[in-house]
Amino acid sequence: MKRRLSVVILSVVVIAGAYGALPARVAAQRAEKDYLSSVEAEKIRDAETTNDRIKLFLTFAEDRLTKFQYELEHPSSNKHTEMLNYLMNSYIGCVDDAADLIQLGLEKQDNIRQGIDLMAAKSKDFLEILKKFSAAGPELEAYKDNLDDAVEGTEDALREAEKARKKAAPPPIRRKN
Repeated sequence: MKRRLSVVILSVVVIAGAYGALPARVAAQRAEKDYLSSVEAEKIRDAETTNDRIKLFLTFAEDRLTKFQYELEHPSSNKHTEMLNYLMNSYIGCVDDAADLIQLGLEKQDNIRQGIDLMAAKSKDFLEILKKFSAAGPELEAYKDNLDDAVEGTEDALREAEKARKKAAPPPIRRKN
């Protein structure tokens, strides 16, 4: 009886999978970034343009960096080191995703000039903060590897933004008749 029940359940799973019920759900679960809250992920999904998504990812990156600074100044009593590394990894993920969206926008020939300009400006600001921590940050050994990755990722994002400025299609010119 148990074997028959398991065969029936397996059949239902296979049939549901064949009709696309399960793959869509599995794909939706994989699409979520582990460093974004469900509210943030929903904001990204709801953003209408690539520009909006770039702005959101940069806002989230800035938020992670602010939280990182706060955690350094006000250490939590438990899992302090884990929190520092998590926030730095989350920051890196947000900046990388914004840079990826810029590349995607260029390929699609979207008007992403605002996103590119914001990436260039924010990356410079982020780099200043990160380099301060790299030079004389408290508890540096606890998060040094992730900080080094963040500096490298931010420098890459800045270079990509500068290249993208040159590649981005110019805005349309309106002619007066």
